[in-house]
Amino acid sequence: MRLLLISDEEDRYLWDFYRPGCLDGFDIILSAGDLKAEYLSFLVTLSNLPLLYVHGNHDVRYDQAPPEGCECIDDRLVTVKGLRILGLGGCMDYNGGKYQYTEKQMQRRIRRVTRQIRRAGGVDLVLTHAPAAGLGDDTALAHRGFEAFLPLLDRWHPAVMVHGHVHRSYRPSVPRVLQYGETRIINASGKYYLDL
Repeated sequence: MRLLLISDEEDRYLWDFYRPGCLDGFDIILSAGDLKAEYLSFLVTLSNLPLLYVHGNHDVRYDQAPPEGCECIDDRLVTVKGLRILGLGGCMDYNGGKYQYTEKQMQRRIRRVTRQIRRAGGVDLVLTHAPAAGLGDDTALAHRGFEAFLPLLDRWHPAVMVHGHVHRSYRPSVPRVLQYGETRIINASGKYYLDL
């Protein structure tokens, strides 16, 4: 299975210079947030692939004009083509914005989805906007990762966690891929191709 992971910055190759067939061979598109709704709608329309997304901290504009043809999976576990995907969007609360959460709020969100994970027999991929604490995050509050994600990874051992929020164009030294136990952590900033 091949996934297109996107986040934070629209990729010119996929949008401005889109060529028919450039998305052939992909099975799913996952957005880790903070992308224009028009970009997501464009990709889902031209690829005819399922496109799942979580909210980034700047996605309040989705409230009035959500990406058409795409599915928000915030606080849900969905199964697509046999892949169990959990969505937990947003980032650390740094100025009271809509998709910003404290550690306690994120812990509550995770507790609420635990029954869904148990019912599904586990989770294969966790899609978030913010990273987990210490795993590709930054020291500034706005880009700090959630400690609440660590027990989730420790308990359920998903194969992959995909996040955005920490732009690689701002800090090229930020690692694209990390390993945490059995879980591969991927920063989807821009675009990333994942074969499972």
